[in-house]
Amino acid sequence: MKTNAELQKDVQEAIQWEPSLSAAEIGVIAHEGVVTLTGTVDNYSKKWEAEHAAKSVSGVQAVVEKIEVSYGNWGEISEGDIAIAVVNALKAIGGIPNDWIRVVVENGWVTLEGDIPRSYLKGAAHQVVGRLAGVRGLTNNLVIRPQTHEEIEQRDIERALSRNVSIKAEEIRVEVSGTRVILTGRVHSWYQKEEAERIAWNTPGVVNVDNALTIDYDHSLVG
Repeated sequence: MKTNAELQKDVQEAIQWEPSLSAAEIGVIAHEGVVTLTGTVDNYSKKWEAEHAAKSVSGVQAVVEKIEVSYGNWGEISEGDIAIAVVNALKAIGGIPNDWIRVVVENGWVTLEGDIPRSYLKGAAHQVVGRLAGVRGLTNNLVIRPQTHEEIEQRDIERALSRNVSIKAEEIRVEVSGTRVILTGRVHSWYQKEEAERIAWNTPGVVNVDNALTIDYDHSLVG
C-alpha cells in the first residue's frame, strides 16, 4: 500500500501531466487514501480536470476538492452574458429538445434544471458549460426522462462492459429492475468504477444507476 508521501507525489504528477494544468498551482494533501486538492485555477474546467486526474491515480479512495475559480479583473463577465453563452452552448449539443433546460446564473455559479431524453446529454452539457468563460461552478440537476420506453437488456450492458479493455467484466454483476441498473462486485480503481457506471448510463432507457461497486486495489500492480 502506498504511503501518504507516495500517494501525494503520484497525484501531483498526474495533475502536472495534464497540459492545461501544468502551470496551475494546485496543492495536494494525501492521508490514508483521501486526497485533498487546494489552490486556484482560472476556469471551471481546470477544476474538474484536476479532480479527474486525482481520481485516476491508483490508491486514491476519496477526493476532497477545495479548488477555487478566479478569473481576475479581466474575467469579470455579467451574469446575463454567462446565461446567454450557456444557452447557446446547450443549443449546439445535438439531441436536446428546445426549451427543455432551464438555466440559472448567480455569482458565476450555473444551475441546470429540466429533463433530457438520454444520459449522455447530461455529461455533454456539463462539459460544454464548464468550459465557458465566467463560470465559477456548476450544479447539474438535469433529470433523465427517456422519450421511448425501451426494455433494458441486462446482457447488452454486460457485453458493453466486456468490450471495455480497462474493466474486468467478470468481476461485475449487473442487475436490471425496470429503468434502474444496479452494479455490484469489484473493480481495481476509481476510474474503472466511474467507467462502468458511464457504460451503464449509456444504455437506452436507463433512468437510474446504483453504483455499488467496491474498489479493491491490486497492490501487486503498484510500483
